[in-house]
Amino acid sequence: MVTTADQNLVRKFNTAVVLNTIRHHAPLSRAEVAKFTGLNRSTVSQIINTLLDRKLVQETILQSDRIGRPGLLLELNPSGGFAIGIEIGVDYISLVVTDFLANVLWRQRLKSDSHDSIDQILDRAYLMTEDGLKKGYSLNLAPLGIGLGVPGLVDLLHGELKFAPNLGWSNIPLTNLWAQRFNLPVFVDNEAKAAALGEYYFGAARGEKNFIFLTAGVGLGAGIMIDGKLFRGSHGFASEVGHMIVEPGGELCGCGKRGCWETQVSPRAVIKHFKEVLKRGEPSTVLDVAEDSCENTTFEMIANAASKGDLAAITAMQEVGERLGFGIANLVNVFNPDMVILGGELNYASDVILPVVRRIVNENSMKLESLGLKIVPSAHGRDACVMGAVALVLDDILHEPNFK
Repeated sequence: MVTTADQNLVRKFNTAVVLNTIRHHAPLSRAEVAKFTGLNRSTVSQIINTLLDRKLVQETILQSDRIGRPGLLLELNPSGGFAIGIEIGVDYISLVVTDFLANVLWRQRLKSDSHDSIDQILDRAYLMTEDGLKKGYSLNLAPLGIGLGVPGLVDLLHGELKFAPNLGWSNIPLTNLWAQRFNLPVFVDNEAKAAALGEYYFGAARGEKNFIFLTAGVGLGAGIMIDGKLFRGSHGFASEVGHMIVEPGGELCGCGKRGCWETQVSPRAVIKHFKEVLKRGEPSTVLDVAEDSCENTTFEMIANAASKGDLAAITAMQEVGERLGFGIANLVNVFNPDMVILGGELNYASDVILPVVRRIVNENSMKLESLGLKIVPSAHGRDACVMGAVALVLDDILHEPNFK
């Protein structure tokens, strides 16, 4: 006996199939959707009518250059609603508002102070969310949901940030906090995993099913996609590659351990190496910007100087690039990806770092494991995580369309 629950489950599954078929292959006629999905035309027509009513798809103008009788074609509707993506970083909060196709409609980025309390940072993020909602409503769009990307270990089932060493946070129920305040669907994930999803949907990894996304900021995180699905491990905390021990007894990491990979490849590591290069007597234009004080040097100054040919800055970047390359070579040997994407702050100097990384990976990975491997910068730059947070919202709609 087929129950109502069974029928609803089948309807939801079929709707997701139709919606994703249109997303991947648009523009399509209804007959073509039926052919792609294997569903009968009556079922397809009912689903499409529902999607049209919900404004998630739209019919485009008549086409006369296609085989057969001209007809209306279907594609996703950018006006199907707006999504809010939020990234809570160690020293900033970033937010974007996008349409249903992930086109950015509005963005905001505010700095945080390391001395700010958790409540102060959350209050700032709430206000930014309110601003984002106002912007979306002002465009006469319906809210689809809110996505949050955060550094650290996230309990997906409960939407709780369990532990974020670089933030100093633990056991923060982010989903409940946002859902209670804004009464909208809320999705929370680790920043790197969210960013990987964003690259998969509308970034450098479109069309790729096996890739690794690495993001370097205060810490180093990864999102690992295997056969089109994020690898999460038994408890959902997998891919904390930044805490692989690469130098036993080495520099103290924010997690409390010593010698973690992220201590060698973060922007702070670049600054450290740059200071060592200066001690060796190498001149640099960075000091002109830093008012002749090594202590005033920032990663951005070094990255900009490296891109302009400053030898000291280039040397520091390349030394960090080598350490990054050795770690990536190990990951390539383990996961055999088709692509590795570099995001976060190191993306700013990708023209200097990437050639070094590619060389080190090529020299230190198994030849068959790295065959055809592409190592590329993120398509979204510093917005990789916040666009990934948007992807969390859109992914839910595309795979769990919750309407009749």
